[in-house]
Amino acid sequence: MFTQFDLDDELVAGTAKAGFKKPTSIQNLVIPEAMAGKDVLASAPTGTGKTAAFILPCAQHLLDYPRTEPGFPRVLILAPTRELATQIYQQAQLLTEYTDIKIGLITGGVNYGSHKEILTETTDMLIATPGRLMDYIETEQFDARDIELLVLDEADRMLDMGFSEIISRIVGEARWRKQTLLFSATLAGAGIIRFSKDILNEPVFLESDPSRKEKAKTHQWLHLADNLDHKVKLLVDILKQEDVKRAVVFANKRETVQSLAGLLQSEDLRNAWLEGEMPQDKRNKAVDRVKNGNVNILVATDVAARGLDIDDITHVINFDMPHKADIYVHRIGRTGRAGKKGTAISLVEAHEMLFLAKIERYIDEKLARRVIEGLRPQHKEARVPVKRNKTKVKKNAGLTKRARVAKKAAKAKKARKKQAKKSS
Repeated sequence: MFTQFDLDDELVAGTAKAGFKKPTSIQNLVIPEAMAGKDVLASAPTGTGKTAAFILPCAQHLLDYPRTEPGFPRVLILAPTRELATQIYQQAQLLTEYTDIKIGLITGGVNYGSHKEILTETTDMLIATPGRLMDYIETEQFDARDIELLVLDEADRMLDMGFSEIISRIVGEARWRKQTLLFSATLAGAGIIRFSKDILNEPVFLESDPSRKEKAKTHQWLHLADNLDHKVKLLVDILKQEDVKRAVVFANKRETVQSLAGLLQSEDLRNAWLEGEMPQDKRNKAVDRVKNGNVNILVATDVAARGLDIDDITHVINFDMPHKADIYVHRIGRTGRAGKKGTAISLVEAHEMLFLAKIERYIDEKLARRVIEGLRPQHKEARVPVKRNKTKVKKNAGLTKRARVAKKAAKAKKARKKQAKKSS
């Protein structure tokens, strides 16, 4: 139970309000270390309770050390996308409902005047996206000197999105902080490790191993598509199947998203769509239409691959294969959450086979190939060429230095004898 963490009764009541019955593996790992004041570098799969793992210790810190005078936020939580920031904000509101902690949300996509209250009145905990917050820092509307706890959620994604310089500047502005918590869906690659070394002070490294109940149960397979027209027909057929209760369809470009949304509408498949250039209020409305059950299909770019908090997504369909393997993992993480079963289906044309090969190597699994009767592909699966090492191996590369010298001397001696024989 959450009482084991020595949380105030108000926060324990908040966990019940949020529907939490017992701590998940990542919460068991992070909360004690964070409440002990240590810097944390943590990794956990999507849907395993990561948000509460940092909200609860941050909230407890605010309760343990009450504010003595009004001012700017003492806890700052940075997230890569508006959707994820909003999700964190909503969960923080639930978990702190029985306290007096004041929480603010700053994201792009809304009018600058919308944040006036947060910037001019006392806020205890702020959830923000890096770009918009940096705007306020540069115009001297936000002061980061009061920040005591800094949380970077899905830091790997923020680096992928090009926020490295902005985050480094915000970290520098908050250099008087007491503690930093860094969370990442994956710790693969040197980038996130190098970044963590720059901002964390003797961190505790925590990597959760979710229980079978927590782990996503996602069935994955693919359908080969001859061309774009064939791919659309496959998509329509899949979405009309009875077991597809709530689906997210991913495409790589916003133009594709808009085109697909119209095509599906013409097939009596009502849907909402989501892409990065949409104003925030329209994005919120699109997500709400799916959450409320007005439509059961969301067509989206990767802007929704992280932070999209919609319950009971039964299917994720990759209309376009992502170019990076970790993006595939984040996409399919929208289904099969919190131990529920989910399905991830990819539609793959010949020119996408290279991306498929990268994904299969990354997840260490070959995706099953399936066919739909009446929509069988006419072409065989394209083989991905294997890159061969064309570097020439030097003739004597395998010899020791001493052996190479001896061989060279013997060759010279043989040449001299041959020359002497000619001369005689």
